[in-house]
Amino acid sequence: MLKELNINNLAIIEQANISFGEHFNVFTGETGAGKSILINGINSVLGQRVTKDIVRTGCDKAEINALFTDISPSVADKLSEFGISAEDNELSLTREINADGKSTARINGRAVTVSVMREIGSLLVSIHGQHDNQILLDTDRHIDVLDGFGGLTDDLADYRRDFRALQDVSRELRRCTIEHNELSKRSEELREMIEEIGAAELRENEDEEIDRELDILRNSEMIADALGTALACLSSDEEDAADELIRKAQNEVNSITEYSPRYNTVSDRLDKLLIELSDIADEISYLSESVDLDGSRLRALTERQNVVESLKHRYGPTLDNVLRAYENAQNELEAIDDTSEKIEELTQHRADLLHTVSVKAKELSAKRSAAAELFSEKVQNELSFLNMPDVRIQAQITQGKLTEHGMDTVEFLIAANKGESLRPLSKIASGGELSRIMLALKNVVSDEAQTLVFDEIDTGVSGRAAQKIAIKLKEVASQKQVLCVTHLPQIAAAADTHMLIEKESDDTRTYTKVYPLGIEERKAELARIMVGEEITETALKNAEELLTFGTNGFV
Repeated sequence: MLKELNINNLAIIEQANISFGEHFNVFTGETGAGKSILINGINSVLGQRVTKDIVRTGCDKAEINALFTDISPSVADKLSEFGISAEDNELSLTREINADGKSTARINGRAVTVSVMREIGSLLVSIHGQHDNQILLDTDRHIDVLDGFGGLTDDLADYRRDFRALQDVSRELRRCTIEHNELSKRSEELREMIEEIGAAELRENEDEEIDRELDILRNSEMIADALGTALACLSSDEEDAADELIRKAQNEVNSITEYSPRYNTVSDRLDKLLIELSDIADEISYLSESVDLDGSRLRALTERQNVVESLKHRYGPTLDNVLRAYENAQNELEAIDDTSEKIEELTQHRADLLHTVSVKAKELSAKRSAAAELFSEKVQNELSFLNMPDVRIQAQITQGKLTEHGMDTVEFLIAANKGESLRPLSKIASGGELSRIMLALKNVVSDEAQTLVFDEIDTGVSGRAAQKIAIKLKEVASQKQVLCVTHLPQIAAAADTHMLIEKESDDTRTYTKVYPLGIEERKAELARIMVGEEITETALKNAEELLTFGTNGFV
């Protein structure tokens, strides 16, 4: 529960230190005294959005600190998720808002993001103000109210996990299908490329090899003549052939070897030269025999060159480019084919998820139908107590397409008087009726927060209905801490703790103070609420009676 709230430099509140009771706390005060500012302070420390104009004029920053005690296990678990400990089961939330609009948030002294503070705050305090009546006017919110009443939070979370998975798979399937359709033409191009290049059975550097061989073939006659002449010069029966001349030279040197070892060396070298010359002659003979003079090889290579050059022109400019294009095309086509397989897998996965989601949606719908009957009964009982005995309310469930809520849409229908047909709540309920309906909902729909804040829930209500609201708030406060801003004496009289919000001014500034009231002060405040500033003895006596009845629950 909220034990203390400390406010510094928030609008017209310079400083306020407020201690709350465990059960029913009310705030009263004249219009403009700062009751809305108090609610804004609570909202800000719960992580709600604030603006820089909330900082008191002339101050650098506003600071709000809230101390909570006896925090619930769910709050402790959530704190643990964020690595925050809560010693002695207490929790301190601090929010600073700078004059430039920037703000900081701390939980138990540790800096956190505002979103973390908001998540923790939602588990601590539930605030209902006049604007919250819009929940009743917004039919999209009705399904949330019914699910909260029926305890379907876990069922809905389980359904949503599969529904969101279905959405993810559907999006991925749609993306893959669009991509596959766009690539279908590309796939045809790739297959043609692969077939064309693959049929050529290209080899690396083949074009260079062809060029070299063609150069030889186109000059084959000249090459054959040159090789023949060279062979004749090296080895023949003629006396002027190279081998014959070298043998003659060797014979001449051999005839004088006895005169010097150096002559032997020359003879050996001539012998080696003859051997090398013989090898060269053999090689030239072989080359001469291999020269193609009939033109068949030339024609074949020319045709092959045309094929290679055509592929280089289309996919080159080099043969290496052609070979890389072939490999890339194979990889790209394989990826496209993989997309086809993925589409098949996604289609099956989507079908499986759609079946699962449909089954869970039907189960959820059946539970809502069961909850709707009990919901109508309990809310009608609450409204009957709140001086609306003839009201009939119904949660109308309509089934349609699958959404994140399941297959249902829910709308609250109401008949305010006997004999009237049920009509949409948003079209017939008055402000006072909406306030009482919201209070009834708060009483039948479980709220995880241990502290409930009602900001002028009594708008448009008076007389007996106001007394009934006071009784109901007192009943709620027996289970949870209730904070209520009110302008009705019946509600103020029922409080366990009554605080006055009062505005004071000096020559330069306006100040708002918040302080608890004792018995006599409460009588005076109740009298003021009933008759205004001119308080009479009769008004004080009536206030005393009202206070006696109120603190005893109007029994």
